[in-house]
Amino acid sequence: MKEFFRRRKLKNFYKLDENEIEQFKDIAREIRCSILTMVKEAGVGHIGGSLSITDILVSLYFKVLKINPKKPGWPDRDRLVMSKGHGAAAIYSALAEKGFFPKEELKTFGLINSNLQVHPDKNRVPGIEASTGALGQGLSIGLGMALAARLDRKDYYTFVILGDGETQEGQVWEAAMFASHYRIDNLTAILDYNNVQLMGNVSEIMEIAPVAEKWSSFGWEVLEIDGHNFDQIIESLYKAKEVKGKPTIIIANTTKGKGVSFMQNNCKWHGSVPTQEEYIKAMAEVKK
Repeated sequence: MKEFFRRRKLKNFYKLDENEIEQFKDIAREIRCSILTMVKEAGVGHIGGSLSITDILVSLYFKVLKINPKKPGWPDRDRLVMSKGHGAAAIYSALAEKGFFPKEELKTFGLINSNLQVHPDKNRVPGIEASTGALGQGLSIGLGMALAARLDRKDYYTFVILGDGETQEGQVWEAAMFASHYRIDNLTAILDYNNVQLMGNVSEIMEIAPVAEKWSSFGWEVLEIDGHNFDQIIESLYKAKEVKGKPTIIIANTTKGKGVSFMQNNCKWHGSVPTQEEYIKAMAEVKK
């Protein structure tokens, strides 16, 4: 009976009301505007994959993660590893919105001597848990954090955001095998499944499908969602934390360049910088 009431309470906790959804949409707009501005002003960065994970980051930082921006090194905090380090503009913007550092600092993105480099450095940016950019390593890092929590008898949780092209790397599958074998159930991977990588569609360069079946065969709990639907994102994140005896992966179906019509599903915008005209058009679309 206690378990029944606990699960009902949890379900009510992740259910969003209309005001909360609108609040999250507003935050997501701010973050997408920051991403566009940062890359435009710096003349370097990755827009497409940053826009695709924005709604996931909003859900994590403003609803799910147990964190304290005033104490970024708090030992009992939840961990988030941005394995796809080229999504740095997105996570910097989310951290600034959450109050880890002043939003004014976003203007230094990509500049020499700035803390906010094109790939994140955990030694220079409050809230960044791992220095990433060499793809394929983040799941192993997150696995280590989750295992440490178990050994130290801590109840913090670890999330890892993976790029879909990144899962073409063999190290991802070594980590997946280890996590399942050792029943690391305080670990959730979130796959940014937008099907577009640097040089083209993932399905054409090196097909990773059937994704759900592969992860399930490795012994993971698999949840599939619309990665731009806040209700689905948040429900899946809480459901993942309830899974016992095995790790969880959330396959988030997303759109590369989400929110900007001419950037969506276009590999050009993996790492391109918009012209002034493109920037103005993109900002107008994002602000709608």
